[in-house]
Amino acid sequence: MNVSAAPQPWTRAALAAAPFEVQRTGRHLGAEIRGLDLTKGLDATTFRALEAALIENKVIFLRDQHLTTRQHVEISRWFGELEVHPFRPEGEFPEIMVLDNHKDNPVLSTDVWHSDTTFRARPTKYTILRCEIMPPLGGDTLWCDMEAAYNGLSAPFRAMIDGLQARHDFKNFRVLFTTSEEDQKRLRRMEELYPNPLHPVVRTHPVTGRKCIYVNPQFTLHIDGLNEDESRAILDVLFAQVHVPEYQFRFVWSPGTIVFWDNQSTQHYAANDYYPERRRMERTAVCGDVPA
Repeated sequence: MNVSAAPQPWTRAALAAAPFEVQRTGRHLGAEIRGLDLTKGLDATTFRALEAALIENKVIFLRDQHLTTRQHVEISRWFGELEVHPFRPEGEFPEIMVLDNHKDNPVLSTDVWHSDTTFRARPTKYTILRCEIMPPLGGDTLWCDMEAAYNGLSAPFRAMIDGLQARHDFKNFRVLFTTSEEDQKRLRRMEELYPNPLHPVVRTHPVTGRKCIYVNPQFTLHIDGLNEDESRAILDVLFAQVHVPEYQFRFVWSPGTIVFWDNQSTQHYAANDYYPERRRMERTAVCGDVPA
């Protein structure tokens, strides 16, 4: 295994038993898994090592993994209960969200920095995204290490934001509802299911115990207890941290590639520079815990 730092105690034993190679590809996050064929499934030892690699590197990827949708779901279930996304139509596999964008189906807000589903009381833990069709150029995904982004703030600023909470909302999905009576009824139902949860501005990772920024421009409304100007000033500073190149990892997709990432410690952005070409992905997401 070639990484920028030695594995931590919570991952060392599992990684020592890994039946595959972990090749670090980014300074703060990102690693390639080599020598593992996911089409053959997982066993307990391999799964523990794979999750340890994910926790250690925050984003891991495997190339030439031409899984079926069923295999994708089966692999994902090793990591926990799978979400069914509330704003996507269900098909044969309700755990799968299809992201098929082209000239007749433009991107809906995946080109905004975010951590998945923070509008839920229990936001997504891990996301697993598999590439099926890619345009000739463009369509990269970027991740930001929000632990590094937190550590990059000054000590007085970190002290000020520790303990604050922010309100979240599914604001980007509201454009899916028209003014019709039926759609407004559906919208009210969604508001009942996802009533603007409060999450910590600074989250502590449940495994590593490390702190990271946990607000994002996609879903965060405001910081609780502050007036609008105060909240916006702090959020602007925190949102800007994702734009620091040193905290980022950029990935070039190819069909058959699958990426696993930790939503608890990262944010991501899907570059929308391929329109009107076609880009098709299939996504699963693992249910998470209440952020602490």
